[in-house]
Amino acid sequence: MSVLYVLFLPLLSAIFAGIYSFSPKNKVIGYFCSYLMLLAFVYSLISLYHLMNVNFYLNLGQWIGLLGINFGLLIDSVSLTMMCVVTLVATCVHFYSIYYMEHDAGFNKFFAFLGLFVFCMLILVMSDNFLLLFVGWEGVGLCSWLLIGFWYQNEKFSLAANEAFIMNRISDFAMLLGIFLIYFNFGTLSYKEVFGILNFHETLNPNVLTLIAALLFVGAMGKSAQFPFHTWLANAMAGPTPVSALIHAATMVTAGVYLIIRSHDLFSLVPSVSYFIACLGAFVALFAASMAIAAKDLKRIVAFSTLSQLGYMFVACGLGAYKVALFHLVTHAFFKALLFLGAGNIMHAMHDELNIYKMGKLYKPMKITAVLMILASLALSGIYPFAGFFSKDKILDFAFISDHYGIYAVLLFTAFLTAFYSFRLIMMVFFAPQNHNIHPHEAKPIALFAMLPLAILAIISGFWDSSFFDFIRIPMQELHHNYLLIAVSLVVAIAGIVLAIFVYKNGSKETCNCKYKKLLENEYYIPKLYEIIFINPYKCLSKVLTGFEEGLYALIFECPKKIINLICCEHKNNSLTLHIVFIGAFCAFLLLTMVVIYA
Repeated sequence: MSVLYVLFLPLLSAIFAGIYSFSPKNKVIGYFCSYLMLLAFVYSLISLYHLMNVNFYLNLGQWIGLLGINFGLLIDSVSLTMMCVVTLVATCVHFYSIYYMEHDAGFNKFFAFLGLFVFCMLILVMSDNFLLLFVGWEGVGLCSWLLIGFWYQNEKFSLAANEAFIMNRISDFAMLLGIFLIYFNFGTLSYKEVFGILNFHETLNPNVLTLIAALLFVGAMGKSAQFPFHTWLANAMAGPTPVSALIHAATMVTAGVYLIIRSHDLFSLVPSVSYFIACLGAFVALFAASMAIAAKDLKRIVAFSTLSQLGYMFVACGLGAYKVALFHLVTHAFFKALLFLGAGNIMHAMHDELNIYKMGKLYKPMKITAVLMILASLALSGIYPFAGFFSKDKILDFAFISDHYGIYAVLLFTAFLTAFYSFRLIMMVFFAPQNHNIHPHEAKPIALFAMLPLAILAIISGFWDSSFFDFIRIPMQELHHNYLLIAVSLVVAIAGIVLAIFVYKNGSKETCNCKYKKLLENEYYIPKLYEIIFINPYKCLSKVLTGFEEGLYALIFECPKKIINLICCEHKNNSLTLHIVFIGAFCAFLLLTMVVIYA
């Protein structure tokens, strides 16, 4: 029963807030929805306690009888982990939103969208078959569109929401094809039955398995913003900051990683696809980190960081270290959500200024936010004893011991860049000379209180690594501590931090004519390339089709209307009517004559 509470309390929250969507904002609604989310988290912990050693299946009823698909839930170690992470981060974000959205007229509607998003995310992680997973998958996509474009009156924000929606639909189409292929070849979409059949994979066509895995991975690429579907994530920062913390750090963007982990029985049988996933993940980790070191926008820096860390998770999945990928997903959710909420405090204090070159000296007026963001940055950089040290270093270690030295080298250099850009942000915002005339202030206690659980977990959750690996029932090559590798990773991360402090302690100039910096600031000109290849031709085609549509409409509806109006007016002017009738009769006569002559 506790499982049902976890699933349906967020839905109740969405319905309750939805009823008052068009009513004047009321903080009681925000508090009520937040406490419902807190209750869902408590029930997640209860479910974890009771079901941690079993795979529990719950059938809520028949859905598509012809295909034998039910509304079924699978509660195992993976889904229990995701349920706890999603409901915990959602609870923190709900309480934080009471502060962040307090002056927004759409306060009630915002909580309705948040609750609906959490409900869809829980369907995604709790479903026991691919089709119900896809329903949750599309549900979070829809809610993401609603939340990114929450301030849709701003055309730029609205375009960002549309970009995220369209890019995800393209990759989702590939995923849908993969699900169709699963049904045609396995005769079922149930995880239990599909993965049971995979135990006898010798009887299956390996090319079909490769194709299914590739199509599912394309779906994961879109949802987790992997190259070349990555551009939507940074632009999605146009949405309210609590949305970025919930969707673009802890939940929706990790859905692609969850899909690979959930389908590990399939991906472990297709080494070519898995190796491609690892290589692409390493590339994206470095690619995104390189853009983060030159970005000026506070939220975009954190967004590129998310992209880079998702690359780490995909590397772990591609190398078969699914437990390590899930562990990094969990720890990353804590410290990245904390970073986003800290960014929200800064935005409020700086009157929505996002350019880090126009900040500086914020440590004194915002000490608590500064300390919390420094803790999150240390965790992100992989410094002992923070959570990122335990999860990210295990990915590096696994790449090394599995003899993927090239991937290890790329990830190690990325770790250096991660530490560098994290503390570049910290130095420019909190310690560099002041570059503004604003009088910033610390966030309200409720916002800081909402960030506190995330800060605690960003510090201590790494110490649970052994218990976590025992809890997750996915086979994996045993990982021994290699103290030399640990030392190398730590030295590299510390070097990145020290270099950032040294370079940015006195601030930095915003303008620079360095061509490499311009390349990074323009994100390798990929958005511009997409504009030339896809957007501009699409605009031209749209203009042509619009012109054709308007012409056709005028021919069918407007012309007869004008003729009728003209004829009607002629009741007042018989002379002109007679002229038109005469011309028409003459044309008809001429036409008939020609037909008779040539017949």
